[in-house]
Amino acid sequence: MTGFMRAMSQVRVQDIIDILVISFFIYKALEFLKETRAEQLIKGIGILLVLTKLSEWLQLFTVNYLLSNFLTVGAFAIIVVFQPELRRGLEYLGRSRIFPVNIADYQNTEARKTIDGITSAVGSLSRQKIGAIIVIEQSVGLRDLIETGTEINGIVSPELLINIFIPNTPLHDGAVIIRKNEIVAAACFLPLSENMTISKELGTRHRAALGISEKSDSLSIVVSEETGVISIAQNAQLSRYVDIETLRTILEGIYLPEKNEQNNVMNLWRNINGSKGQNKQK
Repeated sequence: MTGFMRAMSQVRVQDIIDILVISFFIYKALEFLKETRAEQLIKGIGILLVLTKLSEWLQLFTVNYLLSNFLTVGAFAIIVVFQPELRRGLEYLGRSRIFPVNIADYQNTEARKTIDGITSAVGSLSRQKIGAIIVIEQSVGLRDLIETGTEINGIVSPELLINIFIPNTPLHDGAVIIRKNEIVAAACFLPLSENMTISKELGTRHRAALGISEKSDSLSIVVSEETGVISIAQNAQLSRYVDIETLRTILEGIYLPEKNEQNNVMNLWRNINGSKGQNKQK
């Protein structure tokens, strides 16, 4: 124990920083090469290094000589083999930040991509009169509903959302559930609202959107297949004839809370329900 404590006392802060920096660069390199052809080449080189050391321990002199010389000559070949990856890596370093200056900036960027993806998809579905229902999970988990559908686990994009709801495709029936910036599942079954005051003209999608809003704090977005009208449901309230800019503002209240305080979002909801409440029963 005394020897261990003495050894630890001799470790400098610079040594710890040195190890952390090297570890970080190794991690970034492995992350950069993940799922590329270079990953397989690195595995092959690693196997050769292990065999070289093993042959040295077993005193297989001829095998060790051949492997050692192969690795020496191979060092020059590696530069040629890895030329595309090296060029791509240098370009990556030149145009990106290895050390993010502000994590919040990165999160906001991802949030805005998600907002743009959802609004763009909903706008397109509305123009084409393609029926859709999108549920955005918040603090109340929706795992039990996710399990009723098909797992997607894909980043939100307008192309993916639109493709899911194209008529006569396997996943177009049911709801898409989004968690943060990820489409978790599609073709999910939602509980229908038992509210007897809902207009009989509203279909299953609207009743399902209102039903899940009665059981959780999620936000549901519905596109009518007959009219292309956009509706939103939250906190057991259904509002119809929502335009894209209003939808964007509501999504910003969810994904960018520092921009839109909760009271502003609630005021927006009250304005929507106050000014368009007469449309609920249409």
